[in-house]
Amino acid sequence: MFKIAKANAAVPLMTGSLNDNHQNHQMLAQLSVSESWTGDFSSGLIRLGKWSAMLHGLSAEECGLLNLIRCYDTKDRARVLELFEQAATHCSSFCFSTTIIMPNGLRQPLFCMGESNGLEEKYSGCMTGVFIFPRFKLEGARQITGRR
Repeated sequence: MFKIAKANAAVPLMTGSLNDNHQNHQMLAQLSVSESWTGDFSSGLIRLGKWSAMLHGLSAEECGLLNLIRCYDTKDRARVLELFEQAATHCSSFCFSTTIIMPNGLRQPLFCMGESNGLEEKYSGCMTGVFIFPRFKLEGARQITGRR
């Protein structure tokens, strides 16, 4: 799955989407590890959370795009790079899914959703998003994230 769309900040949130009475946070945590990330176009740095950095095989929580995607399944890297490049040139929303493949053979599914904005001036703007690492096991492979 690879998708990019024009951002429409004027679209309101769905009714009840932020209602904590449904306890969606607990279900999300039971089924996945999720963490937000940001990207700054002026510096070219992507800032990850602790889990995201670790699951991407990075020793630091800041990195460049190429360092971020080098652990992705090789068949997906060019398309993910293309999505980020498109989002860096036009305010948009995007999503993709891939698999992180670690040097030790562990395979971790990854879903990413994000948006870019603030591109009015050259070399300005940012991206924000969330990585979701499902806790299910891939067939024929060991996964990285387990149940807590």
